[in-house]
Amino acid sequence: SKDRRVAVIKNADMSEQMQRDTLECAAQALEKYNTEKAIVAHIKESNKKYHPIWHCIEGRNFCSYVTCETKDFICFSLGQVANLLFKSG
Repeated sequence: SKDRRVAVIKNADMSEQMQRDTLECAAQALEKYNTEKAIVAHIKESNKKYHPIWHCIEGRNFCSYVTCETKDFICFSLGQVANLLFKSG
C-alpha cells in the first residue's frame, strides 16, 4: 500500500544528500522485494557508495544502542516498520 512508502526520519546524523539517498533506496527496496531480509540487504548494498561497513536493522519492535561513526547514522520508519542504518567498523 502507498502508506508503506511514507518515510519519517526519527533521528539522523548524516548529510541531507545521504538521507535523501537512503530514503529513496528504502522506498525502491519496498517496491522491489517482499521480505524484510531482502529489503535490508538492498539498503545495505546501496549504501556501499558511501564506503563500508554499513549495518541495517529493520523491524516492527526493537531497541538499539549502537556505536557508530560520526555523520553515518539514520533511524527512520516506512509505514509500520522502523529502519536503523549506521556505519561501524
